[in-house]
Parts: sequence; structure tokens; C-alpha cells
Amino acid sequence: MSRIGKQPITIPSGVSVDVQMPVVKVSGPKGNLEHVVDSSVVVTKDDTSITCAIAEGVIDRSKFGLTRTIIANMVHGCAEGFKKNLEVNGVGYRAAVKGQEIELSLGFSHVVNHPIPDGIMIQVDGKTNAITIEGADKQLVGQVAAEIRSYRTPEPYKGKGVKYDYERIRRKAGKSAG
Repeated sequence: MSRIGKQPITIPSGVSVDVQMPVVKVSGPKGNLEHVVDSSVVVTKDDTSITCAIAEGVIDRSKFGLTRTIIANMVHGCAEGFKKNLEVNGVGYRAAVKGQEIELSLGFSHVVNHPIPDGIMIQVDGKTNAITIEGADKQLVGQVAAEIRSYRTPEPYKGKGVKYDYERIRRKAGKSAG
């Protein structure tokens, strides 16, 4: 059995969980999320915790730990939220939030506009060109951060591009004069 799947999920105050198999709904101060649980996993809710178990007669246990982790991320996201930080490095590289999209100037001949999905909040610090992506859905926050980074990944010679704040770019030496 999965060691992760056996652990109970504690429900913090301010978060409500509704389990009506196969749908688990979590709501809290940061948002509302729901997940459809696979039929091989049974989710039960007590007063202060949620537990996952393998359904009777099921041989395939592959989704047991995954389901528990997804529900734990939903509870954490609705209570506290998730955050990713990006940095825009380069001369003339800028980012700005305009309405429901983020406008990126990344050295192309055109401005890149990326739509901001529902449930995601993006803030841009104009002085340092730092982008902060926040939301309740961990997968969606990570996906938006990866899509913004993919427009101009950091290059190894000058370090220009969009990178995560914790990311270290391995720099290469340029050409040496003959």
C-alpha cells in the first residue's frame, strides 16, 4: 500500500469539504475547487480529517497516493493558496498587467499578450520586473508560470529571458577572440 495514500488529511479551520463520491468539493477563503475521484479509490470525511482507501476488489492501486495528494493540495490551496515567482531579465524586457492579460516585451518585434485564466492573480513589480502568480489551484499556477516562462527561456550567455526566482542559469563563456 502507498505510504502517502494512508496518511489522513487534516482540514484547517475556515475550509469546508464536501465528499459526494465521485466528486470532492473544497471551498475556503482563497477559492473553490473540485475533483472527480477515480472509482478505484474511496474518500471518506470525518469531522477534522479526510482519508483515502482502496475500493473493495480493486487490484490496481496506482491512483491511491495520487488522489490523496491532489485532495491535500486542494485543501492547502483553498486555505493558503500557491505562489510562483518569475523574474524578467534583459535590456528592454518588461512585463505589465493590462486587464485580463499580461503584456510581455521580450525582445521580439511584437508584444506578447498572455491571457490570465479565472482563479489566477498576477502582480508585476515595475522596478524589478518580478512577476508573482497566485491562486488556489496548484496545477493551474504552475501551468501559467511555465507558459509565461516558455515565451523566452533564459539563455546561457547573458542570462536574458524569463526565469523562476530560485532558478540558477549556468553561464557559458562567449567566443574568445582568435
